Amino acid sequence: MNADTFTQTALFIIVLIALAIPLGRYIADVLDGSSVVVRKTKRFEDALYRIAGVDADAEMSWKHYALAVLLFNALGALVLYALLRLQHVLPANPQGMAAMTPDAAFNTAVSFVTNTNWQDYGGESTLGYLAQMLGLTVQNFLSAATGIAVVIALIRGFKRHSAQTIGNFWVDLTRTTLYVLAPLAVVFALVFVSQGVIQNFRPYQDVSTLQVTSYQAPQTDAQGNAAKDARGNPVMREMKADKQSLPMGPVASQEAIKMLGTNGGGFFNANSAHPFENPTPLSNFMQMIAMLLIPAALCVVFGRMIGDRRQGYAVLAAMTIAFAAACVAEISAEQAGNPLFASLHVDTHASALQAGGNMEGKETRFGIAQSGIFTVATTAASCGAVDAMHDSLTPLGGLVPMLLIQLGEVIFGGVGSGLYGMLVFALLAVFVAGLMIGRTPEYAGKKIESFEMKMVAIAILLTPLLVLAGTSVAVLTASGTAGIANPGAHGFSEVLYAFSSAANNNGSAFAGLSVNTPFYNVLLGIAMWLGRFGSIVPVLAIAGSLAAKKRLAVTAGTLPTHGPLFVVLLLGTLLLVGALTYVPALALGPVVEHLTMIAAH
Repeated sequence: MNADTFTQTALFIIVLIALAIPLGRYIADVLDGSSVVVRKTKRFEDALYRIAGVDADAEMSWKHYALAVLLFNALGALVLYALLRLQHVLPANPQGMAAMTPDAAFNTAVSFVTNTNWQDYGGESTLGYLAQMLGLTVQNFLSAATGIAVVIALIRGFKRHSAQTIGNFWVDLTRTTLYVLAPLAVVFALVFVSQGVIQNFRPYQDVSTLQVTSYQAPQTDAQGNAAKDARGNPVMREMKADKQSLPMGPVASQEAIKMLGTNGGGFFNANSAHPFENPTPLSNFMQMIAMLLIPAALCVVFGRMIGDRRQGYAVLAAMTIAFAAACVAEISAEQAGNPLFASLHVDTHASALQAGGNMEGKETRFGIAQSGIFTVATTAASCGAVDAMHDSLTPLGGLVPMLLIQLGEVIFGGVGSGLYGMLVFALLAVFVAGLMIGRTPEYAGKKIESFEMKMVAIAILLTPLLVLAGTSVAVLTASGTAGIANPGAHGFSEVLYAFSSAANNNGSAFAGLSVNTPFYNVLLGIAMWLGRFGSIVPVLAIAGSLAAKKRLAVTAGTLPTHGPLFVVLLLGTLLLVGALTYVPALALGPVVEHLTMIAAH
């Protein structure tokens, strides 16, 4: 890692933290109702509650809160499924896109409701503008707001004592959407438009190409069958291509919430590598900031709401250290490239290119440094947007994003889900520390007992179960192996990455794996749903249990959870529990691929 890439990484982290601290203060004020913005617009907010039939003053128990989360998102999935199945008869579809198949619509609906945004289709060739805006963009807002609402409920569990409620889901959802996500999305959308991201409702544009391409195509008869000559050979005809169809659409508005909500679903199939979604190095930098801005700010919110800002900064420090280490590992692996190319002397041009690093699958306007930071950011968060092809990464370069996903995406993580996932690991860390020193574990003034640890175990072990079981089923069945195009370790990595991405609600893919089949659409859809809500329910149960407990006074025997020692303990717990779960699977995939590459060299 040279000085230039180190500077880019350091600059990104500095800008991120500098923006996250004031945003965290604002979010905390919004969600406790003390913000000037909330007070000024209270009449409008109250009108929304009256229309929806919501009593904003009635708080919920954790069970009621969890039920509201599940029912709201289940309804969202049904509405989105219907929209995708009926888009061919709906307006704002200038290209006349057909209805999605039932299994693809199921997978996509679950994907966007669970904040996964896994896409096994090409957006520009599958979805009309109404489906993109009313379906996908709306769910980008609502799934992100759901994640933030859940973590706020958990924070209230730490803040309150001897309480039976953890807030009102509908109020949390509304305020998060109105005062946090929507204003930020408008600002970022305008920034993206200024950089060249398109925003229109025009039909696709046919433009003349600079060069005319000549090619041969088989001639067909009236029935569409290939015509053949007297010898049985296909009759070919000369063809010329002098036009290209450029996709249009309201891209900037979706791009903003795609990144801010750690959603990641691209308007186009090429996602953030597409020049209409991400045209310049500055837009690329802003997209990276956008995807980690709210997750970093929520750490500040945690400290402010529980009344001990040091706790929030300790969690933020742990995330930042892990993120920086991952950037160093990722960029170093990609800059090292493939040693096999360095040993080739036949094609000196290819050797020279590889000597500068592995640029395969990357955009030259971004380079290895920005592509590496983006790869780490999108998989440390549960975003899944990509500006480079992960399938083209070196074996170790592919290992880094895969491991970040498998850790539960708690290094900044998704909006809300990253922080509540990290707090679950914090509870585990203090529990382990308590066992070592022979004291009842405490965290943020609350005693951690058997019920909390049972819920922690469910939240931590559920996604590995979904990932490893799903991967096993895929590689042991004909329907699963039929989609694997690359043999050996890399093909296994593609399957492992797909289930890791789905169960942990990331949405990125190694690609190279044909997943738009009923087998993968259904299996990955189930993994996405259980991975999202199977973790949210135990987190809310922890929130309810903590809220009912009394707050403990700090004594000489209390383990400090705001200093360097706890940061190290938290990171150690994350790596030992999170990483070791996947070591055997990783050994069969990227590790074997790397060793094979070295052996061949």
